[in-house]
Amino acid sequence: MTWHGLAAAAGQVPPETTRQAVGYPALFLLVALGALVPVIPTGALVSTAAVVAFHQQSLPFGLLFVFAVAAVAAFTGDLALYWLGQRGVRSRNGSRWLEALRGRATPERLAQAQGRLDEHGVLVLVVSRLVPAGRIPVMLACLLARLPLRRFARGDAPACLAWAATYCLIGILGGSLFSEPWKGVAAAVALALLVSAAPALWRRLRPPPAP
Repeated sequence: MTWHGLAAAAGQVPPETTRQAVGYPALFLLVALGALVPVIPTGALVSTAAVVAFHQQSLPFGLLFVFAVAAVAAFTGDLALYWLGQRGVRSRNGSRWLEALRGRATPERLAQAQGRLDEHGVLVLVVSRLVPAGRIPVMLACLLARLPLRRFARGDAPACLAWAATYCLIGILGGSLFSEPWKGVAAAVALALLVSAAPALWRRLRPPPAP
């Protein structure tokens, strides 16, 4: 085939197919990385991808792909972080990953997570994934309790499915409210960030307990 033929063939690829071929792997990498590095707003990313999928011709398959990719990526990132934390627990000198997890969980929240883990077992992982900033204290509690990776995975799988479904629904809401995709993206991102920041904002604004 000549260069002109190759160029013509490339020009016939639908833009939506091209976006999907690039977008799904990028979504997977960013969500998985966001499970390891907390600076990436993974919930907002999933909601944005859901808005874009909502306005594509591949509906509802595009939304199902976003949901599946987000859930698998979150699960992969969680397992990687837990495995790294386990190495620190087993090591005499610990590890930087375990210390990073300790630094992201206050003693009070860690104690609460340990109590819930003792009471409810790995089911507490489902709630922790849906509560902003709740994932790390529960994961650290599982590490300190020396929960095997396989048992952690059994609890984390439904947690990641529920998390992905929640932020996909936020994206669907944003996409259904506005006919223009960029407006839906803006609304979904704002709502996802609000959901993520609400608990921390509430803790700052609520009055201190009475002595």
